Amino acid sequence: MTVTPFAPLDQSSYREIVRRALAEDVRWGDVTTEAVVPSEVRATGVIVVTTPCVLAGLDVAIECFRQLDPHVVVDGARRDGERCEPGAELARFQGFAAPLLTAEGTALNFLQRLTGIATLTRDFADASGGRITVLDTRKTTPTLRALEKYAVRVGGGVSHRVGLDDGVLVGANHVRVAGDIAEAVRRVRASDAELPIEVEAHTLEDVDAALAAGVATVRIHGLPIEAVREAVRRSRGRAKISVSHTVPHERMPELAGTGAEYVSIAALTQAATPVAMTFELAGAAR
Repeated sequence: MTVTPFAPLDQSSYREIVRRALAEDVRWGDVTTEAVVPSEVRATGVIVVTTPCVLAGLDVAIECFRQLDPHVVVDGARRDGERCEPGAELARFQGFAAPLLTAEGTALNFLQRLTGIATLTRDFADASGGRITVLDTRKTTPTLRALEKYAVRVGGGVSHRVGLDDGVLVGANHVRVAGDIAEAVRRVRASDAELPIEVEAHTLEDVDAALAAGVATVRIHGLPIEAVREAVRRSRGRAKISVSHTVPHERMPELAGTGAEYVSIAALTQAATPVAMTFELAGAAR
């Protein structure tokens, strides 16, 4: 499958996140490293992956080391989006041993988490066969949305809404307040939001109401595959159909065969398993 191109992360999007993560871990000092490792000792550290994965977040991990040792030298760094096999070296760091050891845990936390998201996303994207676009959701770890959505893009998915100002999505609670779908959509249009309107549909009657309101996208929520096919048939190109679905990637071909344009998968950021990696220090010398 051809993976959707992704733009690299801008350093400004993660520099402060890394600073706060290091402060959370180090607190008043790395008492073990300060006791065991003389400050003048230099070493080489290597990040090694132990399970197959799609790499994501290496620049964030590198930033962890650089914030504690601005002069650390990074060699042999792999690229985000690469498939890596067990035993692969992801990057090699040369610098003072103490900051390498102090930054290790935070660097691996970011790298394992983001690589896990990219790997799971690639599983879904590959299983779709390119017939349906895999979207993420706003169900991300608070304060880490930019990083986690980036990892989804690395894996071949597409970011949906980055924030509440990024698109109109009329959900069930909006409809309850407005009274019905038609009135909710009317209020959105009256607000001059000037954004495409997406409406959540929990029944085929909701689908009909959304189509009658002339929305851009109907998001099918919690309906069986057969109902998704019927929603696609009813839309007849009048709106795009997006499916919010809890489905294992093994069933993606079936979902892709419905004709829906998008599938929105919260599990990409909620259920991804961190990828196993180690940081191995060698060559310590004064």
